[in-house]
Amino acid sequence: MDTKAPRTIIAMGLEGSANKLGIGIVKHVYPGGISSDGELSPEYIELANVRDTYNPPAGEGFLPRDVAAHHRSTIITLIRQAFEEAKIGPQDLDCICYTKGPGMGAPLQSVALVARTLSQIWDVPLVGVNHCVGHIEMGRAITGAQNPVVLYVSGGNTQVIAYSQQTYRIFGETLDIAIGNCLDRFARVLMLPNDPSPGYNIEQHAKRGSKFIELPYTVKGMDVSFSGILSFIEKLVKTEPDKYSPEDLCYSLQENMFAMLVEITERAMAHIGATEVLVVGGVGCNVRLQEMMGQMAQERGGKVFATDMRYCIDNGIMIAQAGALAFARDFTTSIEDSWITQRFRTDQVHVEWRV
Repeated sequence: MDTKAPRTIIAMGLEGSANKLGIGIVKHVYPGGISSDGELSPEYIELANVRDTYNPPAGEGFLPRDVAAHHRSTIITLIRQAFEEAKIGPQDLDCICYTKGPGMGAPLQSVALVARTLSQIWDVPLVGVNHCVGHIEMGRAITGAQNPVVLYVSGGNTQVIAYSQQTYRIFGETLDIAIGNCLDRFARVLMLPNDPSPGYNIEQHAKRGSKFIELPYTVKGMDVSFSGILSFIEKLVKTEPDKYSPEDLCYSLQENMFAMLVEITERAMAHIGATEVLVVGGVGCNVRLQEMMGQMAQERGGKVFATDMRYCIDNGIMIAQAGALAFARDFTTSIEDSWITQRFRTDQVHVEWRV
């Protein structure tokens, strides 16, 4: 229903699909009310964005059960911290948003259980959110990108996306492992610390590298493959440990894989005539990736948009952001439907808040 009365939506977001647990609170202000058609463009006000990370020892990955235990032991403290930072209480919330998927099963279940419980205790509507769409909407809100080609790169996902007809459509993606997973696993081979993140530590090593080592370059149409690259570079470390420095290996791995991403992103831009690129997801923090993507965009007369670690790494406010937009279009999730799924594709979401 069209209304010109001012409207405010305050949403809490709970994100815990992997080893980051985040709680965010966002306030959307619609001075002229919410119309029944047209694209939603509320005034964005960040009230809280707190996060805690589970970090296993160097050389080890994280197991779903250990991550879930971390989330269960930490989430109540983080929720209280978010309320304190936002200077509001449960009575001020219009909706509670949680990550429905994709992600790791046990951590997703742990966070969804808390969201479901709080929704019933506080009598606040529940909104299930696609993790990938959360990244995109957060990036759009922070950077001001209008209609970009989106490069979504993280530990669990690698996708090139463009918006059309209320759907974020996937133009290309990884055929096997995500780029962040490839970086994380190679960091374990080199015994790099997991704190603050394996990818960050690879990036710092790469900055000191100068010798490029030829690696497999696997682009298949609009899709990419990283598993063969990982196997190849792991073999170099094990069979010729003294021939290549860790710095040169990290440098070569980054340059090779990032070039693959630039290629498929440029092809998507050419196909739809886009001039903007938005880089989201944890790997999107990488300055070298931003530089390479920026050079390509500039050569095409375009521009690259990216965020810093507060927003590109998994966080609760991105779930609140996407959930608040869906809630403004009267979308809610019933308790019976508040399950989670490890497989929830970006293009399965009806993006009703855009035209």
